Amino acid sequence: MTDNKDISSPRYYDRAERLSLLDSLRSQRATRPVIGLTANFKDSEARLAKAYYESVAAAGATPVLLPPYLSADDILPALESIDALVLTGGADINPLYLAEEPERGLRSINSERDAAELLLTRAAYRRGMPVLGICRGIQTLTAALDGDVIQDIGSRPDADRHIKHEQDAPRYTPTHTIRIEADSLLHSIYGEDRIMVNSFHHQAVGSTGEHLRAVAFAPDGIIEAVESRDFKPVIGVQWHPEWMGHWRDTHTDPLFTWLATEASLYHRACAFHLRNVTLDSHCDTPMLFDEGVDLNLRDRKALVDLRKMDEGHLDTVIMAAYLPQGPRSEEGLTKATAEATRILTAIDAHVAAAPDAAMARTPSELKAIKARGMHPIMKAIENGYAIGRDISNVRRFAGMGVVYITLCHNGDNDICDSASKTLNEHGGVSAFGEQVIREMNRSGIMVDLSHGGEKSFYDAMDISSLPIVCSHASARALCDHPRNLTDDQLRALARKGGVAQVTFYHGFLRLEGEATVLDALAHLDHFVEVAGIEHVGIGSDFDGDGGVRGLASASDMAAFTAKLLRKRYSEDDLRLIWGGNFLRVMQRVQDAAAL
Repeated sequence: MTDNKDISSPRYYDRAERLSLLDSLRSQRATRPVIGLTANFKDSEARLAKAYYESVAAAGATPVLLPPYLSADDILPALESIDALVLTGGADINPLYLAEEPERGLRSINSERDAAELLLTRAAYRRGMPVLGICRGIQTLTAALDGDVIQDIGSRPDADRHIKHEQDAPRYTPTHTIRIEADSLLHSIYGEDRIMVNSFHHQAVGSTGEHLRAVAFAPDGIIEAVESRDFKPVIGVQWHPEWMGHWRDTHTDPLFTWLATEASLYHRACAFHLRNVTLDSHCDTPMLFDEGVDLNLRDRKALVDLRKMDEGHLDTVIMAAYLPQGPRSEEGLTKATAEATRILTAIDAHVAAAPDAAMARTPSELKAIKARGMHPIMKAIENGYAIGRDISNVRRFAGMGVVYITLCHNGDNDICDSASKTLNEHGGVSAFGEQVIREMNRSGIMVDLSHGGEKSFYDAMDISSLPIVCSHASARALCDHPRNLTDDQLRALARKGGVAQVTFYHGFLRLEGEATVLDALAHLDHFVEVAGIEHVGIGSDFDGDGGVRGLASASDMAAFTAKLLRKRYSEDDLRLIWGGNFLRVMQRVQDAAAL
Protein backbone atom coordinates (compact mmCIF):
# COMPACT_ATOMS: atom_id res chain seq x y z
CA MET A 1 0.00 0.00 0.00
CA THR A 2 1.51 3.32 -1.02
CA ASP A 3 2.52 5.00 2.21
CA ASN A 4 4.95 7.89 2.10
CA LYS A 5 5.36 11.39 3.42
CA ASP A 6 4.35 13.14 0.21
CA ILE A 7 1.20 12.12 -1.65
CA SER A 8 -0.36 9.64 0.78
CA SER A 9 -0.44 11.76 3.91
CA PRO A 10 -2.85 14.62 4.46
CA ARG A 11 -1.69 17.83 6.10
CA TYR A 12 -1.86 17.39 9.88
CA TYR A 13 -2.59 20.62 11.69
CA ASP A 14 -1.68 20.87 15.34
CA ARG A 15 -3.23 18.33 17.68
CA ALA A 16 -5.01 20.89 19.86
CA GLU A 17 -6.96 22.01 16.79
CA ARG A 18 -7.60 18.38 15.89
CA LEU A 19 -8.90 17.39 19.32
CA SER A 20 -11.09 20.48 19.42
CA LEU A 21 -12.56 19.44 16.07
CA LEU A 22 -13.10 15.88 17.27
CA ASP A 23 -14.74 17.00 20.50
CA SER A 24 -17.07 19.29 18.60
CA LEU A 25 -17.98 16.67 16.02
CA ARG A 26 -18.56 13.81 18.43
CA SER A 27 -20.29 15.76 21.21
CA GLN A 28 -22.82 17.19 18.77
CA ARG A 29 -23.40 13.90 16.98
CA ALA A 30 -26.50 11.83 17.56
CA THR A 31 -26.22 8.24 18.70
CA ARG A 32 -26.64 6.96 15.14
CA PRO A 33 -23.32 6.37 13.38
CA VAL A 34 -22.49 8.63 10.45
CA ILE A 35 -21.57 7.01 7.12
CA GLY A 36 -19.95 9.05 4.38
CA LEU A 37 -20.74 8.28 0.75
CA THR A 38 -18.52 9.39 -2.10
CA ALA A 39 -20.39 11.19 -4.89
CA ASN A 40 -20.23 11.03 -8.65
CA PHE A 41 -19.42 14.16 -10.63
CA LYS A 42 -21.12 15.12 -13.86
CA ASP A 43 -22.09 18.37 -15.57
CA SER A 44 -20.53 20.37 -12.72
CA GLU A 45 -22.72 18.60 -10.16
CA ALA A 46 -22.06 16.14 -7.35
CA ARG A 47 -24.59 13.32 -7.75
CA LEU A 48 -25.64 10.35 -5.66
CA ALA A 49 -28.37 7.83 -6.46
CA LYS A 50 -30.97 7.82 -3.70
CA ALA A 51 -30.73 4.05 -3.20
CA TYR A 52 -27.34 4.56 -1.54
CA TYR A 53 -28.44 6.97 1.16
CA GLU A 54 -31.81 5.26 1.61
CA SER A 55 -30.00 1.96 2.33
CA VAL A 56 -27.70 3.63 4.86
CA ALA A 57 -30.63 5.28 6.63
CA ALA A 58 -32.66 2.06 6.64
CA ALA A 59 -29.71 0.30 8.31
CA GLY A 60 -29.86 2.76 11.20
CA ALA A 61 -27.07 5.17 10.25
CA THR A 62 -26.97 8.77 9.11
CA PRO A 63 -25.76 9.23 5.51
CA VAL A 64 -23.63 12.22 4.49
CA LEU A 65 -22.32 13.07 1.05
CA LEU A 66 -18.58 13.46 0.49
CA PRO A 67 -18.26 15.67 -2.61
CA PRO A 68 -15.49 14.88 -5.09
CA TYR A 69 -13.40 17.93 -4.29
CA LEU A 70 -11.33 16.52 -1.46
CA SER A 71 -7.66 17.45 -1.48
CA ALA A 72 -4.97 16.07 0.81
CA ASP A 73 -5.72 18.88 3.27
CA ASP A 74 -9.39 17.87 3.41
CA ILE A 75 -8.94 14.14 4.05
CA LEU A 76 -8.43 14.26 7.81
CA PRO A 77 -11.41 16.52 8.65
CA ALA A 78 -13.61 14.43 6.34
CA LEU A 79 -12.61 11.17 8.02
CA GLU A 80 -12.96 12.60 11.52
CA SER A 81 -16.56 13.54 10.76
CA ILE A 82 -17.68 10.03 9.77
CA ASP A 83 -17.65 6.51 11.24
CA ALA A 84 -17.62 4.50 8.00
CA LEU A 85 -17.15 5.02 4.29
CA VAL A 86 -19.07 3.88 1.21
CA LEU A 87 -17.19 4.08 -2.10
CA THR A 88 -19.96 4.38 -4.67
CA GLY A 89 -20.21 3.47 -8.36
CA GLY A 90 -19.37 5.59 -11.36
CA ALA A 91 -16.90 6.04 -14.21
CA ASP A 92 -13.70 4.11 -14.89
CA ILE A 93 -10.51 4.84 -12.95
CA ASN A 94 -7.76 6.56 -14.89
CA PRO A 95 -5.24 3.75 -15.57
CA LEU A 96 -2.32 6.15 -15.10
CA TYR A 97 -2.96 5.87 -11.34
CA LEU A 98 -2.18 2.17 -11.75
CA ALA A 99 0.94 2.87 -13.83
CA GLU A 100 -0.84 1.57 -16.95
CA GLU A 101 -1.71 2.99 -20.36
CA PRO A 102 -5.37 3.06 -21.48
CA GLU A 103 -6.63 0.01 -23.34
CA ARG A 104 -9.07 0.21 -26.24
CA GLY A 105 -12.01 -0.89 -24.11
CA LEU A 106 -11.52 1.84 -21.47
CA ARG A 107 -14.48 4.24 -21.30
CA SER A 108 -14.97 7.62 -19.69
CA ILE A 109 -12.88 8.44 -16.65
CA ASN A 110 -13.71 10.96 -13.92
CA SER A 111 -10.69 13.07 -13.10
CA GLU A 112 -12.60 14.83 -10.30
CA ARG A 113 -12.89 11.62 -8.30
CA ASP A 114 -9.80 9.47 -8.77
CA ALA A 115 -7.05 11.19 -6.78
CA ALA A 116 -9.35 12.24 -3.96
CA GLU A 117 -10.91 8.81 -3.51
CA LEU A 118 -7.61 6.95 -3.67
CA LEU A 119 -6.22 9.20 -0.90
CA LEU A 120 -9.43 8.89 1.11
CA THR A 121 -9.45 5.09 0.80
CA ARG A 122 -5.83 4.69 1.87
CA ALA A 123 -6.32 6.94 4.87
CA ALA A 124 -9.53 5.18 5.94
CA TYR A 125 -7.93 1.75 5.56
CA ARG A 126 -4.85 2.68 7.57
CA ARG A 127 -6.92 3.56 10.63
CA GLY A 128 -9.26 0.57 10.34
CA MET A 129 -12.38 2.55 9.50
CA PRO A 130 -15.22 0.37 8.14
CA VAL A 131 -15.39 0.62 4.33
CA LEU A 132 -17.85 -0.75 1.76
CA GLY A 133 -16.87 -0.41 -1.90
CA ILE A 134 -19.61 -0.86 -4.52
CA CYS A 135 -19.02 -1.45 -8.27
CA ARG A 136 -16.46 1.25 -9.09
CA GLY A 137 -15.89 1.26 -5.33
CA ILE A 138 -14.41 -2.26 -5.30
CA GLN A 139 -12.03 -1.13 -8.01
CA THR A 140 -11.14 2.05 -6.09
CA LEU A 141 -10.46 -0.07 -3.02
CA THR A 142 -8.26 -2.44 -5.00
CA ALA A 143 -6.35 0.33 -6.78
CA ALA A 144 -5.75 2.21 -3.52
CA LEU A 145 -4.36 -0.89 -1.79
CA ASP A 146 -1.87 -1.92 -4.47
CA GLY A 147 -4.01 -4.35 -6.45
CA ASP A 148 -4.86 -3.93 -10.12
CA VAL A 149 -7.98 -3.53 -12.24
CA ILE A 150 -8.97 -5.18 -15.52
CA GLN A 151 -9.70 -2.18 -17.72
CA ASP A 152 -12.23 -4.02 -19.87
CA ILE A 153 -13.39 -7.62 -19.48
CA GLY A 154 -14.48 -7.70 -23.13
CA SER A 155 -10.96 -6.91 -24.35
CA ARG A 156 -9.37 -9.91 -22.65
CA PRO A 157 -8.21 -12.81 -24.83
CA ASP A 158 -10.62 -15.13 -23.03
CA ALA A 159 -13.57 -12.74 -23.32
CA ASP A 160 -15.69 -15.28 -25.18
CA ARG A 161 -15.92 -17.49 -22.09
CA HIS A 162 -17.29 -14.75 -19.86
CA ILE A 163 -20.92 -14.35 -18.92
CA LYS A 164 -22.59 -11.04 -19.62
CA HIS A 165 -21.65 -8.68 -16.79
CA GLU A 166 -23.05 -5.50 -18.26
CA GLN A 167 -26.82 -5.87 -18.03
CA ASP A 168 -29.62 -3.48 -18.95
CA ALA A 169 -32.20 -5.01 -16.59
CA PRO A 170 -33.63 -2.97 -13.69
CA ARG A 171 -30.95 -2.53 -11.01
CA TYR A 172 -32.98 -4.37 -8.39
CA THR A 173 -33.28 -7.47 -10.63
CA PRO A 174 -30.77 -10.32 -10.06
CA THR A 175 -28.90 -11.16 -13.25
CA HIS A 176 -26.45 -13.90 -12.25
CA THR A 177 -25.20 -15.95 -9.31
CA ILE A 178 -21.98 -15.72 -7.33
CA ARG A 179 -20.14 -18.23 -5.16
CA ILE A 180 -18.97 -17.02 -1.73
CA GLU A 181 -15.95 -18.50 0.07
CA ALA A 182 -17.11 -20.32 3.20
CA ASP A 183 -14.38 -18.88 5.45
CA SER A 184 -15.09 -15.26 4.53
CA LEU A 185 -16.64 -12.37 6.40
CA LEU A 186 -18.98 -11.98 3.46
CA HIS A 187 -20.28 -15.53 4.00
CA SER A 188 -20.98 -14.76 7.66
CA ILE A 189 -23.01 -11.72 6.57
CA TYR A 190 -25.19 -13.51 4.01
CA GLY A 191 -25.09 -16.99 5.55
CA GLU A 192 -25.13 -18.60 2.10
CA ASP A 193 -22.66 -20.21 -0.30
CA ARG A 194 -24.39 -18.75 -3.35
CA ILE A 195 -26.51 -15.67 -3.82
CA MET A 196 -28.08 -13.91 -6.82
CA VAL A 197 -26.88 -10.41 -7.64
CA ASN A 198 -27.22 -7.80 -10.33
CA SER A 199 -24.27 -6.87 -12.52
CA PHE A 200 -23.57 -3.64 -14.39
CA HIS A 201 -19.85 -3.37 -15.11
CA HIS A 202 -17.27 -3.88 -17.81
CA GLN A 203 -14.25 -3.52 -15.51
CA ALA A 204 -13.27 -5.87 -12.70
CA VAL A 205 -10.62 -6.61 -10.11
CA GLY A 206 -7.51 -8.24 -11.54
CA SER A 207 -5.15 -9.11 -8.67
CA THR A 208 -6.09 -8.10 -5.14
CA GLY A 209 -2.67 -7.15 -3.77
CA GLU A 210 -1.30 -7.76 -0.29
CA HIS A 211 -4.10 -6.22 1.76
CA LEU A 212 -7.20 -7.76 0.15
CA ARG A 213 -8.40 -11.25 -0.72
CA ALA A 214 -10.99 -12.37 -3.27
CA VAL A 215 -13.97 -13.95 -1.50
CA ALA A 216 -16.71 -14.21 -4.15
CA PHE A 217 -16.68 -15.21 -7.81
CA ALA A 218 -19.03 -15.16 -10.79
CA PRO A 219 -19.53 -18.46 -12.69
CA ASP A 220 -16.84 -17.37 -15.17
CA GLY A 221 -14.27 -16.72 -12.40
CA ILE A 222 -14.50 -12.93 -12.39
CA ILE A 223 -13.90 -11.59 -8.86
CA GLU A 224 -17.16 -10.31 -7.44
CA ALA A 225 -16.08 -9.41 -3.89
CA VAL A 226 -12.95 -8.71 -1.87
CA GLU A 227 -12.33 -8.18 1.82
CA SER A 228 -9.44 -7.24 4.06
CA ARG A 229 -6.66 -9.74 4.74
CA ASP A 230 -5.75 -7.55 7.71
CA PHE A 231 -8.87 -8.31 9.78
CA LYS A 232 -10.28 -4.86 9.09
CA PRO A 233 -14.01 -4.26 8.47
CA VAL A 234 -13.50 -3.64 4.75
CA ILE A 235 -15.48 -5.26 1.92
CA GLY A 236 -15.76 -4.46 -1.77
CA VAL A 237 -18.47 -5.91 -4.04
CA GLN A 238 -18.92 -5.69 -7.80
CA TRP A 239 -22.72 -5.70 -7.66
CA HIS A 240 -25.13 -3.07 -6.33
CA PRO A 241 -26.44 -4.08 -2.87
CA GLU A 242 -28.14 -0.69 -2.46
CA TRP A 243 -30.78 -1.94 -4.92
CA MET A 244 -30.98 -5.55 -3.79
CA GLY A 245 -33.04 -4.78 -0.70
CA HIS A 246 -35.97 -4.14 -3.05
CA TRP A 247 -35.66 -7.62 -4.51
CA ARG A 248 -35.24 -9.20 -1.08
CA ASP A 249 -38.37 -7.37 0.18
CA THR A 250 -36.34 -5.86 3.00
CA HIS A 251 -35.54 -2.27 3.81
CA THR A 252 -31.85 -2.78 3.21
CA ASP A 253 -29.31 -5.36 2.08
CA PRO A 254 -27.39 -7.22 4.83
CA LEU A 255 -24.19 -5.48 3.77
CA PHE A 256 -25.55 -2.12 4.91
CA THR A 257 -26.69 -3.59 8.22
CA TRP A 258 -23.18 -4.97 8.72
CA LEU A 259 -21.63 -1.61 7.81
CA ALA A 260 -23.85 0.30 10.24
CA THR A 261 -22.96 -2.11 13.05
CA GLU A 262 -19.24 -1.75 12.36
CA ALA A 263 -19.61 2.03 12.12
CA SER A 264 -21.24 2.10 15.55
CA LEU A 265 -18.34 0.13 17.08
CA TYR A 266 -15.77 2.37 15.41
CA HIS A 267 -17.59 5.48 16.63
CA ARG A 268 -17.62 4.16 20.20
CA ALA A 269 -13.92 3.29 19.99
CA CYS A 270 -12.89 6.72 18.72
CA ALA A 271 -15.10 8.46 21.29
CA PHE A 272 -13.47 6.37 24.03
CA HIS A 273 -9.99 7.40 22.89
CA LEU A 274 -11.04 11.04 22.81
CA ARG A 275 -12.35 10.98 26.39
CA ASN A 276 -9.57 8.87 27.96
CA VAL A 277 -5.79 8.82 28.11
CA THR A 278 -4.52 5.83 26.12
CA LEU A 279 -1.01 4.50 26.64
CA ASP A 280 1.23 1.98 24.88
CA SER A 281 3.86 1.04 27.45
CA HIS A 282 6.67 0.00 25.10
CA CYS A 283 7.96 0.96 21.67
CA ASP A 284 11.49 0.96 20.25
CA THR A 285 11.12 3.83 17.79
CA PRO A 286 14.33 5.56 19.03
CA MET A 287 16.26 2.77 17.26
CA LEU A 288 15.16 4.44 14.01
CA PHE A 289 16.27 7.96 14.83
CA ASP A 290 19.66 7.38 13.22
CA GLU A 291 17.82 6.46 10.00
CA GLY A 292 16.31 9.92 9.75
CA VAL A 293 12.86 9.16 11.16
CA ASP A 294 11.08 12.35 12.19
CA LEU A 295 8.32 11.84 14.75
CA ASN A 296 6.32 14.68 13.26
CA LEU A 297 6.08 13.06 9.81
CA ARG A 298 4.38 9.89 8.65
CA ASP A 299 7.33 7.68 7.79
CA ARG A 300 7.10 4.23 6.24
CA LYS A 301 10.12 3.02 8.23
CA ALA A 302 8.44 3.64 11.61
CA LEU A 303 5.44 1.91 13.13
CA VAL A 304 5.10 4.73 15.67
CA ASP A 305 5.17 8.41 14.82
CA LEU A 306 2.84 11.23 15.79
CA ARG A 307 0.85 10.96 12.58
CA LYS A 308 0.18 7.24 13.05
CA MET A 309 -0.70 7.94 16.67
CA ASP A 310 -3.24 10.50 15.40
CA GLU A 311 -4.71 7.94 13.02
CA GLY A 312 -5.03 5.36 15.78
CA HIS A 313 -6.18 7.93 18.35
CA LEU A 314 -3.31 6.85 20.61
CA ASP A 315 -2.20 9.50 23.10
CA THR A 316 0.99 8.21 24.68
CA VAL A 317 3.88 5.85 24.10
CA ILE A 318 6.78 5.01 26.37
CA MET A 319 9.86 5.07 24.17
CA ALA A 320 12.63 2.73 25.23
CA ALA A 321 16.33 3.38 25.08
CA TYR A 322 17.18 -0.16 23.98
CA LEU A 323 20.61 -1.69 24.49
CA PRO A 324 21.50 -5.13 23.14
CA GLN A 325 23.51 -7.13 25.63
CA GLY A 326 27.18 -6.52 24.99
CA PRO A 327 30.50 -7.18 26.71
CA ARG A 328 30.56 -6.70 30.47
CA SER A 329 34.11 -5.40 30.64
CA GLU A 330 34.68 -1.99 32.19
CA GLU A 331 34.94 -0.53 28.69
CA GLY A 332 31.74 -2.28 27.57
CA LEU A 333 29.79 -1.11 30.61
CA THR A 334 31.00 2.47 30.22
CA LYS A 335 29.92 2.46 26.57
CA ALA A 336 26.51 1.03 27.53
CA THR A 337 25.86 3.82 30.03
CA ALA A 338 26.93 6.44 27.50
CA GLU A 339 24.74 4.91 24.78
CA ALA A 340 21.66 4.89 27.02
CA THR A 341 22.32 8.54 27.88
CA ARG A 342 22.67 9.39 24.18
CA ILE A 343 19.37 7.72 23.26
CA LEU A 344 17.45 9.33 26.13
CA THR A 345 18.80 12.73 25.08
CA ALA A 346 17.80 12.01 21.47
CA ILE A 347 14.22 11.23 22.57
CA ASP A 348 14.10 14.62 24.30
CA ALA A 349 15.37 16.35 21.17
CA HIS A 350 12.93 14.63 18.80
CA VAL A 351 9.97 15.39 21.04
CA ALA A 352 11.07 19.01 21.51
CA ALA A 353 11.15 19.39 17.71
CA ALA A 354 7.53 18.21 17.38
CA PRO A 355 4.98 21.00 17.91
CA ASP A 356 2.25 18.68 19.20
CA ALA A 357 4.27 16.49 21.61
CA ALA A 358 5.86 16.99 25.02
CA MET A 359 7.83 14.91 27.49
CA ALA A 360 6.12 13.61 30.62
CA ARG A 361 7.37 11.64 33.61
CA THR A 362 4.36 11.47 35.91
CA PRO A 363 0.76 10.43 35.30
CA SER A 364 -0.42 13.94 36.20
CA GLU A 365 1.96 15.47 33.63
CA LEU A 366 0.72 13.00 31.05
CA LYS A 367 -2.92 13.98 31.62
CA ALA A 368 -2.13 17.70 31.61
CA ILE A 369 -0.28 17.41 28.29
CA LYS A 370 -3.20 15.58 26.69
CA ALA A 371 -5.54 18.28 28.00
CA ARG A 372 -3.43 20.81 26.06
CA GLY A 373 -4.08 18.82 22.90
CA MET A 374 -0.58 17.31 22.70
CA HIS A 375 0.93 13.83 22.72
CA PRO A 376 2.73 13.03 25.99
CA ILE A 377 5.85 10.92 25.50
CA MET A 378 7.59 9.00 28.28
CA LYS A 379 11.02 7.35 28.46
CA ALA A 380 12.30 3.98 29.64
CA ILE A 381 15.48 1.92 29.45
CA GLU A 382 15.39 -1.59 28.01
CA ASN A 383 18.28 -3.52 29.59
CA GLY A 384 19.76 -2.68 32.97
CA TYR A 385 23.11 -3.18 31.26
CA ALA A 386 22.92 0.61 30.94
CA ILE A 387 23.49 0.96 34.69
CA GLY A 388 26.87 -0.76 34.46
CA ARG A 389 28.11 -1.46 37.96
CA ASP A 390 27.50 2.08 39.18
CA ILE A 391 24.39 2.19 41.37
CA SER A 392 24.31 6.02 41.16
CA ASN A 393 23.22 5.68 37.51
CA VAL A 394 19.77 4.59 38.71
CA ARG A 395 19.06 7.96 40.31
CA ARG A 396 20.73 9.77 37.41
CA PHE A 397 18.41 8.03 34.93
CA ALA A 398 15.43 8.89 37.13
CA GLY A 399 16.51 12.51 36.85
CA MET A 400 16.46 12.13 33.06
CA GLY A 401 12.79 11.14 33.20
CA VAL A 402 13.05 7.33 32.97
CA VAL A 403 9.84 5.68 34.26
CA TYR A 404 10.95 2.03 34.14
CA ILE A 405 14.05 -0.05 33.52
CA THR A 406 13.85 -3.53 32.04
CA LEU A 407 16.36 -5.36 34.22
CA CYS A 408 17.87 -7.36 31.35
CA HIS A 409 17.39 -8.19 27.69
CA ASN A 410 18.48 -11.30 25.76
CA GLY A 411 21.41 -12.57 27.80
CA ASP A 412 22.44 -12.35 31.43
CA ASN A 413 23.90 -9.12 32.78
CA ASP A 414 25.26 -8.00 36.15
CA ILE A 415 21.73 -7.61 37.55
CA CYS A 416 20.00 -10.89 36.75
CA ASP A 417 19.62 -13.90 34.53
CA SER A 418 17.66 -13.53 31.31
CA ALA A 419 14.88 -15.70 29.89
CA SER A 420 16.85 -16.00 26.62
CA LYS A 421 20.52 -16.74 25.86
CA THR A 422 21.04 -17.37 29.56
CA LEU A 423 23.83 -19.14 31.41
CA ASN A 424 21.90 -18.84 34.70
CA GLU A 425 25.07 -17.50 36.22
CA HIS A 426 23.37 -15.79 39.17
CA GLY A 427 20.59 -18.26 39.84
CA GLY A 428 18.12 -15.36 39.45
CA VAL A 429 18.86 -11.83 40.69
CA SER A 430 22.46 -11.12 41.70
CA ALA A 431 23.56 -9.35 44.90
CA PHE A 432 24.22 -6.25 42.79
CA GLY A 433 20.80 -6.67 41.19
CA GLU A 434 19.19 -6.61 44.63
CA GLN A 435 20.85 -3.23 45.25
CA VAL A 436 19.60 -1.98 41.87
CA ILE A 437 16.00 -3.00 42.58
CA ARG A 438 16.01 -1.33 45.99
CA GLU A 439 17.51 1.81 44.51
CA MET A 440 14.85 1.81 41.76
CA ASN A 441 12.21 1.66 44.51
CA ARG A 442 13.83 4.66 46.22
CA SER A 443 14.19 6.57 42.93
CA GLY A 444 10.63 6.15 41.61
CA ILE A 445 11.55 3.88 38.68
CA MET A 446 9.33 0.87 38.00
CA VAL A 447 11.01 -2.55 37.93
CA ASP A 448 10.31 -4.24 34.56
CA LEU A 449 10.84 -8.01 34.26
CA SER A 450 9.79 -8.37 30.61
CA HIS A 451 12.97 -10.24 29.62
CA GLY A 452 13.88 -11.72 32.97
CA GLY A 453 14.20 -15.44 33.59
CA GLU A 454 11.58 -17.12 35.73
CA LYS A 455 13.80 -17.25 38.85
CA SER A 456 14.78 -13.61 38.29
CA PHE A 457 11.09 -12.74 38.14
CA TYR A 458 10.30 -14.32 41.50
CA ASP A 459 13.46 -12.93 43.11
CA ALA A 460 12.53 -9.43 41.97
CA MET A 461 9.02 -9.92 43.33
CA ASP A 462 10.50 -10.76 46.73
CA ILE A 463 13.10 -8.00 46.72
CA SER A 464 10.94 -5.11 45.50
CA SER A 465 8.83 -3.39 48.13
CA LEU A 466 6.59 -2.13 45.31
CA PRO A 467 4.63 -3.76 42.46
CA ILE A 468 6.63 -4.75 39.40
CA VAL A 469 5.57 -4.60 35.75
CA CYS A 470 6.16 -6.52 32.55
CA SER A 471 6.01 -3.71 29.98
CA HIS A 472 5.70 -6.04 26.97
CA ALA A 473 4.85 -9.70 27.55
CA SER A 474 2.72 -12.62 26.38
CA ALA A 475 1.14 -15.77 27.84
CA ARG A 476 3.19 -18.98 28.09
CA ALA A 477 -0.03 -21.02 28.16
CA LEU A 478 -0.81 -19.90 24.60
CA CYS A 479 2.74 -19.72 23.24
CA ASP A 480 5.32 -21.86 25.01
CA HIS A 481 8.28 -19.51 24.78
CA PRO A 482 10.61 -19.01 27.79
CA ARG A 483 10.23 -15.25 27.37
CA ASN A 484 6.47 -15.48 28.09
CA LEU A 485 4.75 -15.42 31.49
CA THR A 486 3.32 -18.56 33.04
CA ASP A 487 -0.08 -18.49 34.69
CA ASP A 488 1.63 -18.75 38.08
CA GLN A 489 3.71 -15.70 37.28
CA LEU A 490 0.61 -13.79 36.22
CA ARG A 491 -1.16 -14.68 39.46
CA ALA A 492 1.90 -13.73 41.54
CA LEU A 493 2.19 -10.42 39.68
CA ALA A 494 -1.46 -9.66 40.38
CA ARG A 495 -1.20 -10.55 44.08
CA LYS A 496 1.48 -7.89 44.48
CA GLY A 497 -0.49 -5.32 42.48
CA GLY A 498 1.63 -5.42 39.34
CA VAL A 499 0.70 -5.27 35.67
CA ALA A 500 1.50 -7.36 32.57
CA GLN A 501 1.25 -5.58 29.22
CA VAL A 502 0.37 -7.72 26.18
CA THR A 503 2.85 -7.35 23.36
CA PHE A 504 2.30 -7.71 19.61
CA TYR A 505 5.54 -9.50 18.75
CA HIS A 506 4.71 -12.45 16.50
CA GLY A 507 7.26 -14.83 18.03
CA PHE A 508 5.70 -14.44 21.49
CA LEU A 509 2.12 -14.76 20.23
CA ARG A 510 2.47 -17.90 18.11
CA LEU A 511 5.32 -20.35 17.53
CA GLU A 512 4.00 -21.73 14.22
CA GLY A 513 2.15 -20.00 11.40
CA GLU A 514 1.44 -16.31 11.07
CA ALA A 515 0.46 -14.44 14.23
CA THR A 516 -2.36 -11.93 13.78
CA VAL A 517 -4.49 -9.54 15.77
CA LEU A 518 -6.63 -12.54 16.73
CA ASP A 519 -3.66 -13.97 18.63
CA ALA A 520 -3.09 -10.66 20.40
CA LEU A 521 -6.73 -10.65 21.46
CA ALA A 522 -6.42 -14.23 22.72
CA HIS A 523 -3.36 -13.37 24.83
CA LEU A 524 -5.11 -10.32 26.26
CA ASP A 525 -8.17 -12.41 27.10
CA HIS A 526 -5.94 -14.96 28.82
CA PHE A 527 -4.15 -12.30 30.87
CA VAL A 528 -7.54 -10.97 32.00
CA GLU A 529 -8.83 -14.44 32.85
CA VAL A 530 -5.79 -15.38 34.91
CA ALA A 531 -4.57 -12.09 36.45
CA GLY A 532 -7.80 -10.08 36.43
CA ILE A 533 -8.78 -6.94 34.54
CA GLU A 534 -6.91 -4.72 37.04
CA HIS A 535 -3.54 -6.19 36.07
CA VAL A 536 -3.30 -6.06 32.27
CA GLY A 537 -2.47 -3.54 29.58
CA ILE A 538 -0.88 -3.04 26.16
CA GLY A 539 2.83 -2.78 25.32
CA SER A 540 3.09 -3.17 21.56
CA ASP A 541 6.88 -3.45 21.05
CA PHE A 542 6.33 -1.56 17.78
CA ASP A 543 9.60 -0.77 16.01
CA GLY A 544 11.24 -3.52 18.06
CA ASP A 545 9.85 -6.37 15.92
CA GLY A 546 6.32 -5.90 17.27
CA GLY A 547 3.46 -5.68 14.80
CA VAL A 548 1.27 -8.39 13.27
CA ARG A 549 -1.39 -8.52 10.58
CA GLY A 550 -4.29 -6.43 11.85
CA LEU A 551 -2.07 -4.65 14.37
CA ALA A 552 0.63 -3.36 12.07
CA SER A 553 1.30 0.08 13.58
CA ALA A 554 0.00 2.74 15.94
CA SER A 555 -2.59 3.56 13.25
CA ASP A 556 -4.49 0.38 14.23
CA MET A 557 -5.04 1.16 17.91
CA ALA A 558 -8.59 2.57 17.76
CA ALA A 559 -9.58 -0.31 15.49
CA PHE A 560 -8.17 -2.67 18.15
CA THR A 561 -10.42 -0.95 20.70
CA ALA A 562 -13.39 -1.57 18.40
CA LYS A 563 -12.50 -5.28 18.44
CA LEU A 564 -12.40 -5.21 22.26
CA LEU A 565 -15.81 -3.58 22.30
CA ARG A 566 -17.10 -6.33 20.02
CA LYS A 567 -15.83 -8.83 22.59
CA ARG A 568 -17.99 -7.05 25.19
CA TYR A 569 -15.24 -5.35 27.15
CA SER A 570 -16.84 -2.38 28.93
CA GLU A 571 -15.50 1.17 28.82
CA ASP A 572 -14.41 0.76 32.45
CA ASP A 573 -12.41 -2.30 31.36
CA LEU A 574 -10.90 -0.37 28.48
CA ARG A 575 -9.80 2.47 30.77
CA LEU A 576 -7.82 -0.04 32.81
CA ILE A 577 -6.37 -1.85 29.79
CA TRP A 578 -5.41 1.32 27.93
CA GLY A 579 -3.14 2.65 30.67
CA GLY A 580 -5.19 2.92 33.85
CA ASN A 581 -3.51 -0.10 35.43
CA PHE A 582 0.01 0.81 34.31
CA LEU A 583 -0.34 4.41 35.45
CA ARG A 584 -1.69 3.22 38.82
CA VAL A 585 1.54 1.30 39.40
CA MET A 586 3.63 4.19 38.10
CA GLN A 587 1.90 6.58 40.49
CA ARG A 588 2.40 4.25 43.45
CA VAL A 589 6.11 3.82 42.67
CA GLN A 590 6.64 7.54 42.22
CA ASP A 591 4.67 8.38 45.37
CA ALA A 592 6.80 5.96 47.41
CA ALA A 593 9.97 7.65 46.14
CA ALA A 594 8.67 11.05 47.21
CA LEU A 595 8.18 9.97 50.85
